[in-house]
Amino acid sequence: MTGIVTALRTASDRREQTGTAAVRLLPFVLLALSTAIAVLQWLRDVPMPFPLVLGLSVAAALWMLGFHALRPTRRRPAGVRCGYYAGLMLLAAGLVAVAPWYGLFAFAGYPQAFQHLTGRPRYAGAAATAAISAAAFMGGVSGIDAARMWWAWAGIGLISAVLAGVLFHFVGTADRRNTEQKRALARLHEANARLEAALVENAGLHARLLTLAREAGVQDERQRMAREIHDTLAQGLAGILTQLQAAEQTLDAPAALRRHLANATGLARESLVEARRTVHAVQPTALAEARLPDAIGEVTRRWSELQHVDARLTTTGDARPMHAEVEAALLRTAQEALANVAKHARATRVGLTLSYMEDVVTLDVRDDGAGFDPAAARPVMSADGGFGLAAMRRRVQRLTGQLVVESEPGGGTAISATVPAIPAGGTR
Repeated sequence: MTGIVTALRTASDRREQTGTAAVRLLPFVLLALSTAIAVLQWLRDVPMPFPLVLGLSVAAALWMLGFHALRPTRRRPAGVRCGYYAGLMLLAAGLVAVAPWYGLFAFAGYPQAFQHLTGRPRYAGAAATAAISAAAFMGGVSGIDAARMWWAWAGIGLISAVLAGVLFHFVGTADRRNTEQKRALARLHEANARLEAALVENAGLHARLLTLAREAGVQDERQRMAREIHDTLAQGLAGILTQLQAAEQTLDAPAALRRHLANATGLARESLVEARRTVHAVQPTALAEARLPDAIGEVTRRWSELQHVDARLTTTGDARPMHAEVEAALLRTAQEALANVAKHARATRVGLTLSYMEDVVTLDVRDDGAGFDPAAARPVMSADGGFGLAAMRRRVQRLTGQLVVESEPGGGTAISATVPAIPAGGTR
């Protein structure tokens, strides 16, 4: 599109430059032709004041050269242009008065008036040119006076002036349309240039957004893998380690030893299944086999058996299927909260409440353990863990939910995770 607009503008500029050069050159050509005729007439012994004719011809040529020699980059004032045209018409009138064939040169007044004058002065110039041309047509001033044809000269001059005025009107209208077209092309060219610049900028922004989205996707996937590893392998390995340590302390009790080893073996199998599930990025095994309340209840029961701590789940509200990510987030929160109780709380009772409300689902986990100061600075990662609360918070916030932790030293801990109640098959 920009190429077409540029081509149109170039063609229009070339036409204008060609027309301007032709109008500028025409008076010199007609003056030279008229002067050549005068020389031929003088050589044929036609009576005329040849020195005066030659002098006026040279003066007209110098007058035009002097005007066009002005700096073309500076717009000439209207007064200068009117003065130039008036002087040119006086010289043309003088030449026609003594040599009627200089009417050829006088004809150049029409294009000169149209090019250098505007408004009413343009039509006045056309009338002056028409009067001078009419005098040349009728044989000059001497011929008109000898035949007493001044009325005919006035009539011919008036008709010529009217015709020239009408022509000037239509040509001026076409010229104004051409000027408006050039302005429209210029505006279109500028708009296309801005559009191309905007397209280039948009392409750059699009590339940057793609890069940022790719980086965000990579970061999100890393965080997902970290959460999954923490929620499955790390907790499974911690449980296995706990069972093996308990087995070491019951080497002299075969029944207890076998129980701890069986628990460790079961945890290892579950961790392997969860590891494979994480690789394939599917929902937790517990949720694939049961509804959320049943899955959390089973996790609570097995944890209670392994840790020998009384733990119970209470479900309130209308238990209904939720979006897979909502259920996975609540299940992982329950698993992590119970793992934290086993590692840090030294609790004797744990209560879990799963509440289904109209627009949110809430999981509350409370224990009567040692508690801690939530405001105290803790390392995010350490040799024995420290990723749990941060992982729970990020998982819940990823669903635009909220995680609240209330605790105090010696007063137990309460964790509340609230997420939107997005139904199964809904859109996050």
